[in-house]
Amino acid sequence: MGETRDVLLVDGYNMIGDWPELTKLAKLGLQEARDRLLEKLADYQAFSGLRIIAVFDAYLVPGLGKSFAQNKIQIYFTREKETADECIERLVRELTARRRQIYVATSDMVEQHVIFGQGALRISARELLTQIEQNEQQIQSKIAEDRLSSQRNTLGGKLSPDVLKRFERWRRE
Repeated sequence: MGETRDVLLVDGYNMIGDWPELTKLAKLGLQEARDRLLEKLADYQAFSGLRIIAVFDAYLVPGLGKSFAQNKIQIYFTREKETADECIERLVRELTARRRQIYVATSDMVEQHVIFGQGALRISARELLTQIEQNEQQIQSKIAEDRLSSQRNTLGGKLSPDVLKRFERWRRE
């Protein structure tokens, strides 16, 4: 793990409890809400360049203390009798040894004081949602822009300025 990318630690169930779309999905099932969150985080990770680690309380999931990757997002399910906050604090301690900035997405105010003390910066659930939504809009406008320029340049981009002027003169006549 010689990576020096900035890290964003996300308290998964905190986001699910705060983001309207995920809160609705969670009523159908936590797995659906978790998957949607991880999907959004994966897109955000690809665009932002941050390394994202999602942490979930294991008491809501069978199998304790697991860590695996899904959609290139590192996921931690806490150990037995360990809360997501404790797991995040442990990860902050482990990750601060390297030169990088660590952000923690949580709306837990107690957690905020602990992570500040360790040099990490807090992002609220709402702030992260706003950043992700802005990211999604930027991606959509980039896709639209690329589509437009590829349509625009089908013939025009291949013709010399002289030929384009001649066509324009003919069009006006």
